[in-house]
This record gives sequence, C-alpha cells and structure tokens, in this order.
Amino acid sequence: MRTNIDIDDTLMESAMRAGPYKTKKDAVEAGLALLARQAAYREILKWEGKLQWDGDEAGVDHDDSTVHTASAVLAREPGPKLLPVAKKRSHGRR
Repeated sequence: MRTNIDIDDTLMESAMRAGPYKTKKDAVEAGLALLARQAAYREILKWEGKLQWDGDEAGVDHDDSTVHTASAVLAREPGPKLLPVAKKRSHGRR
C-alpha cells in the first residue's frame, strides 16, 4: 500500500540508527511489525494462569497448517542484534 506520511526527522534518524535499516521504508515496516507483535504478545499474556497443562502431547495429531503458519510468523521476526566479538590478543605463545 502506498502511503505518504510526515515523520519527525529526529525520530526517523533515531530509528534508522537503532537497527540495520538501509531505507526509511525498512525502519517503518520494522516498527509496524514490532507494534503488531507486541499486541499479539499482550493477547497471549491474557491467558497467563488460565490454561492447564495436562502433560505431553505425544501421539496427538497436529494440524500442519498451524505449525507452518507459526513458523512463517516467527521467520519474519528479526533476530537478536549480534554484537561484534572482540578477538583475543595473542601474546606470541601458542
């Protein structure tokens, strides 16, 4: 969907620095995805303490479409931002 919006320049610069976004579109889409994900998590948290686990589901047939849908949703989530690992200094000994 094509949309024209007026976004605060300082806020956009901050968002662009916060993640590995090459374009403003990428940053906006990541922000929208984050909001949608947070709303879904809040819905899930409403069930806290209301469900009872009756044990292992071994032998229960699973609906493959649910598994594939969940995998697709998780695949779109950005992974954790990895920080560069400092190299150990060698002191000439091996």
